[in-house]
Amino acid sequence: MARQADAARAGRAERSRRGSDNVLLDTELADLPPELRWREWMQRVEAVIFASAIPVPRETLARVVGRNCSVDLLIDDLREELRDRPYELVSVAGGWQHRTKPAHAGVIRASGAPTRATADLNTNEAAVLMAIGYFQPVTRAELSKIFGKEISRDLIGSLRSLELIASGPRSPQPGAPYTYVTTPAFLSAFGFDTLRDLPDIEMLEDAGLLGRDRMMSADLATPMPEEGDEE
Repeated sequence: MARQADAARAGRAERSRRGSDNVLLDTELADLPPELRWREWMQRVEAVIFASAIPVPRETLARVVGRNCSVDLLIDDLREELRDRPYELVSVAGGWQHRTKPAHAGVIRASGAPTRATADLNTNEAAVLMAIGYFQPVTRAELSKIFGKEISRDLIGSLRSLELIASGPRSPQPGAPYTYVTTPAFLSAFGFDTLRDLPDIEMLEDAGLLGRDRMMSADLATPMPEEGDEE
């Protein structure tokens, strides 16, 4: 019996050691009572989200819990546990991520503590990014028409370097220029789960926050060559 117990302990240790590659990870936890099983699944999900530098999608979390376990219900319970904490689990960019609650933003800024890097956009970059968000997939020439001014390749390159936009499908226009679309990093930076979370464009126009007149007021008048086959 002692030999069998030692073998069982060694097996559990090996599963724990090799759990990172998910080959021998015990996801069902059938030897645990239901309450402890659920608690273990909650801790696994929170650990994965806490360790990840990007929002964690459902399919990733599903790898560390039982086949019939509801990830959504686990998230609900974790959110309830964090209700009185200064941080929370938010649904963003198609996954979940730990975020500090907005009420503590001023305290964090006042502390001067280094924080996770965020996009630092100037007015021109923000205006073009907003236009791409609403009108994607959109070419640089189409952006120029929206603003009534040439949009520089340098400005587009800056947004690409921040990984907020990427090349979309080729346009059916002559020359088949590249279009531009937003990325999951765009959703994450602005706290959106999907593009459906973008504020209604008509509401923004009515409030004077988006529209041709406002866009044309941006200082984007850098002369540029004609739109070509660029990436």
